[in-house]
Amino acid sequence: QEQLVESGGGSVQSGGSLRLSCATAGYTYSSRCMGWFRQTPEKEREGVARIDADGNTWIADSVKGRFTIYQDRAKKTLYLQMNGLKPEDTAKYHCAAYDYCSGENYILDAWGQGTPVTVSS
Repeated sequence: QEQLVESGGGSVQSGGSLRLSCATAGYTYSSRCMGWFRQTPEKEREGVARIDADGNTWIADSVKGRFTIYQDRAKKTLYLQMNGLKPEDTAKYHCAAYDYCSGENYILDAWGQGTPVTVSS
């Protein structure tokens, strides 16, 4: 059974940092594109970062220079390091698996329950 379980969310002040983790189970991890998207009740789903099977990354312009996506394939764990957090980064962050990703293009397959991030000014 495929599962994506996020952790690491929380509340921080503006300028702070968090590291999100996504434990994956049941995926042939090395061959998948994996990533993160975020969502709030007021906004549509927004892609944050993706990393493909070759290690190529795509980072949204809104977080470029502040967020880094990386993975530990031995642990089958995906990470999102978030630095310089801003109030507008407040959202629920979801780990996701993709059938395809290349640059801004992707086909979303599955996602986890999400972990909330709140950034106060």
